[in-house]
Amino acid sequence: MKRIARNPLVWFARRILSGAAVVWAAATFAFLIQCLLPGDRAQIIINVRSGNVGSAAPAELASINAQYGFDQPLVVQYANYIWRMLHGDLGESYQQHRPVAGIIAEQIGPTIALALAALLMAWIIAILTTLLIAGRDNIWSKLLSGAQIFLATVPPYWLATILLVVFAVNLRIFPVVGENSPMGLVLPTLALALELSGFFGQVVLNEFTRVLEQPFVTSARARGMSDLGVRLHHVLRHAALPGITLSGWALGKLLSGAILIEVVFARQGLGGVLVAATSSRDVPIVSGAVLISAGLFVLVSLIVDLAYRMLDPRMELT
Repeated sequence: MKRIARNPLVWFARRILSGAAVVWAAATFAFLIQCLLPGDRAQIIINVRSGNVGSAAPAELASINAQYGFDQPLVVQYANYIWRMLHGDLGESYQQHRPVAGIIAEQIGPTIALALAALLMAWIIAILTTLLIAGRDNIWSKLLSGAQIFLATVPPYWLATILLVVFAVNLRIFPVVGENSPMGLVLPTLALALELSGFFGQVVLNEFTRVLEQPFVTSARARGMSDLGVRLHHVLRHAALPGITLSGWALGKLLSGAILIEVVFARQGLGGVLVAATSSRDVPIVSGAVLISAGLFVLVSLIVDLAYRMLDPRMELT
């Protein structure tokens, strides 16, 4: 078993430093996006504001360059960008003329709620199916296992369209246009969760089957514990560990997937904002979303590591 520092403070400091490195890399990437974008940045801003595509006057370009610091050396621009980011300043939207941090803060709540709901639903589906099929050899277990593999390969965007047409347009069980209500959250959550449940299900199923053959499982059954009790109280906790390790990655995937799903269901969230920002080349909003996503990924990874440690106290902090 891998053994590293036993001191929790050392472990926490290492994780903070590694997380800061991830956010710094994301900030550098976001800065390079702005610098390497084809065309003159000042001209892009003027075109976005005016809605025209013609060339601006030199005086107007000089004014924009001075306002945003584009006339300074690239190293100075980068240092100023990092400094502003450390103070929570993600820039100003070219189109909305408002701080990017405020725009993202207004829209990120529904996106996070959708991603978390999908993660919870994916785990519920994966655990239920695993409890039913692990260690059993019958037609139902084979069908459910095949369904897990199928779901793991289905694109959420395609699945969202099918769910929308069937359950919203044809059956009219759920609203066609997305709402931030419990009913409006069901179909987007399923569209994201079903694919992830297939992936989690396969990971947990393999480990579940292996743990079922361990001596402590045989001992629990010899003491008279029921098969369901053994699966729930002894096997599941160990079998879920690989899936929990992947939950940090999965939530990052869900955040990016939620943006696409929000567009399909016309839900409030970052999806509509990013689509509008991309089409209008509003680079500060796009780069701000990249930074926020990186920060959330670091935070979730830390929480997942702590959860892993709580579920299996034998593991040392790494």
